[in-house]
Order: sequence, then C-alpha cells, then structure tokens
Amino acid sequence: MTIGSNLAAQSSANDLTRTSAALTKSLAKLSSGSRIVNAYDDAGGLAISMRFDAKIERANAAKDNVSNAQSFTNTQDGYLKRVAKTLNRMSELVMLSLDGTKGDGDRILYNNEFTQLKSYITDLANKEFNSVSLFSASTVESVIDSEGTSFVMSGINLGATSTTYNAVTQSGSNISTTGAATTALSAVRTAITQLASDRANVGANQSRLNMASEYLAATIETFTAATSAIKDVDVATESTEFSRQNILNQSTTAMLAQANQLPQSVLRLLPN
Repeated sequence: MTIGSNLAAQSSANDLTRTSAALTKSLAKLSSGSRIVNAYDDAGGLAISMRFDAKIERANAAKDNVSNAQSFTNTQDGYLKRVAKTLNRMSELVMLSLDGTKGDGDRILYNNEFTQLKSYITDLANKEFNSVSLFSASTVESVIDSEGTSFVMSGINLGATSTTYNAVTQSGSNISTTGAATTALSAVRTAITQLASDRANVGANQSRLNMASEYLAATIETFTAATSAIKDVDVATESTEFSRQNILNQSTTAMLAQANQLPQSVLRLLPN
C-alpha cells in the first residue's frame, strides 16, 4: 500500500467523472425532450432531422400561400355570383323593354335601372384583394408546395379591356329603344356565357388549391412524425437510464470517499 499514489481513489474519481457526464447528458435529454442534444449524439440523425425541419417550415409557408390563394379565388367567386345575378336582371329588363305594348317612356324607366346595373358591374371590375386586382387580364402566380412549384391562375377580366363585358357596360349600351334593346340582349347573353366560363375557371383553381392544401397538410404531418422519431427522446427509456446513472453517481461518490480514506490505514503500520 502506498501513500503517494492512491490508485483506488484515482480510479474512483475517473468513474465519477464518467457517471457525472452520463448523468448530465441524460438530464439534458429529459429537460429538452430531444434525443440529440449535441451533434456527436447522432450526427447522421441530426443531419436528416435538420433537412426534415427545413422541409416542414417550407411546407408551412407554402400552406400560408395556398390559404391566401384560396381566399383570393373565394373572393373572386363571391363577386362573380353578384355579377351573374346582375346580368340575369339586366336580361330580364331587356326582355321587358322589348315588349311591344310598352312605349319609349316605359323603356326609359327600364333603362334607368339598366344603367345603374352597368355601373355596378364596372365598379366590381375595379375590386382588389390586398392591392392585387381581382378582375384583370393579368395572371396571379403562387407557390403551392415545399419544393417551390408554382401555380398560375389565369386572369378574369371584367374591365374595359374585356370585349365581352365591355359590350354590356359601355356607355352606348342601353335599352331605351327596341333596336338598342335587341343589341343589348345579344351582348348580355354573350356576357352570361363568358361569365359561366370564368366561374368554371375559378372553380378549377379552387379545386387545385384545395388539393394542394390537403397535400401540404399530409406533408407536414408525415415529416413531423419522421423527425419526431429521430429527435424526440423516449422518456420512459431515458428516465430509466437517468435513474441508473444517478445511482451509479451516488455509489461512485461514496466509493471515492472510501478510497480517499485508505491511506489512513497505513498510519497504523507506523510506530507511535
């Protein structure tokens, strides 16, 4: 037995260092809820989870884009429903004006309402959604997935540059005479046909965006589950490991204290 080198104490101290480090690591995992606290815990898993996390964030951003695009198309369709109701009423007024039993004075009264409805359509043509025109010839593009895929919505043009709708809303359009009413009837019928096509296009856009939203929701769900399997700590298993390391730490501490007392027994060999 030697006094200068207490190998038992040194060995116990090394064991205590290891168990303390393991205890600290286990505690860090439990407190953070993550299995990978440091890169060296699982470098490969960390790299994969980082890519998954980035994909999830991109998918969340794309979902916001899709939601905004859905609101855009819903707003479009809401206004187009009112345009349809307006054109139906205008066609009704045209037919009333074409009644041979009515005089031009009656037709002027019908034309007053017809003129107001023209102004209503013109007003709707200038509506915007977050400073973006709802009804113009310009397309609207939105990114709808985490890989940057673009979806282009064709423009719905209600403005003055639309030949079909402009034939109805132009200043010369009126039903104050039977001749003018006949011309107006043709223009209104053509506009109704065009409106049906435009609403069908909006409906197709809505369907595509709904599918994109469902795809993004599934992407976020599946990749969240995948990254959770890689990163999240198994609390039951780690709690068991923590208890084991805690017991070892306490035991090693006690043994170190005993080892530090061993040189004292040498003193008994020395003469008084």
